Amino acid sequence: MSTLKIAIQKSGRLNEDSIQILKDAGISINNGNDQLKAEASNFPLEVLYLRNSDIPQYLIDGVVDLAILGDNLLVEKGKNIEVIQKLGFSKCKVSVAVPKSFEYKSVKDLDGLRVATSYPNTVIDFFNKYGVTVDIHQISGSVEIAPNIGLADAIVDIVSSGSTLFKNNLKEVEVILKSEAVLAVSPKVSPDTQKIIDTLKFRIDSVLRARNSKYILMNVPNEKIEAVSNILPVLRSATVMPLAQPGWSSVHTVIEKDTFWEVIDLLKEAGAEGILVCPIEKMVL
Repeated sequence: MSTLKIAIQKSGRLNEDSIQILKDAGISINNGNDQLKAEASNFPLEVLYLRNSDIPQYLIDGVVDLAILGDNLLVEKGKNIEVIQKLGFSKCKVSVAVPKSFEYKSVKDLDGLRVATSYPNTVIDFFNKYGVTVDIHQISGSVEIAPNIGLADAIVDIVSSGSTLFKNNLKEVEVILKSEAVLAVSPKVSPDTQKIIDTLKFRIDSVLRARNSKYILMNVPNEKIEAVSNILPVLRSATVMPLAQPGWSSVHTVIEKDTFWEVIDLLKEAGAEGILVCPIEKMVL
């Protein structure tokens, strides 16, 4: 049987979240400290720990079959690589930032100025849309310090909380793109490897659905079951079971995490009581 080779970031938060989703998908990875390669003990999978910026090329060349990486890197270095699943973690923005003292009104204000970035292709594409020409200074790390040391007039970099910009006396003025971790596949996978990818994706889909959902149980007077059921965004239909107390039933269903509190408020107004919320480990459809 073929072994699926998957690349993930060598270190950092994306590395931790990538390992966690594989473990949640039932894959045991025998990795130790400072290992660059590790095999799964219960699934035909080998993990390669790589420098983040190198991963798109490894996918293009077919050195790895699959990768977990930020889609901002695909915009920069791998536009033709297929994304088969958005993973919902490591969310960030690629943004333009300038010194707080800069009186910024529009992108045109940066015409002819110096921009420091680790994403030159993304920057060129963005400014070309506005007919703006900038002098790009490509930097591998610590981009945010460039204006303070006189290297650049503005930067384009990843922004998460914005605290790093604040500490360096910068302000965000444009969002070029929003990014999150994705599952990307090499264009050179074999049919046998594709079968393993399909199996892995099925498992990850089940994990993601569970992460985005809550299982709820509630007690409802029988005369209000229809009103409560009309509120519930159920998979098929709610499960209704009679309680020992006459005139009451227990209603079970799944609701999405994003609309959780809004739905709970509506259920209480409709007559639901004793609402119990439980996490879901996996959700297979």
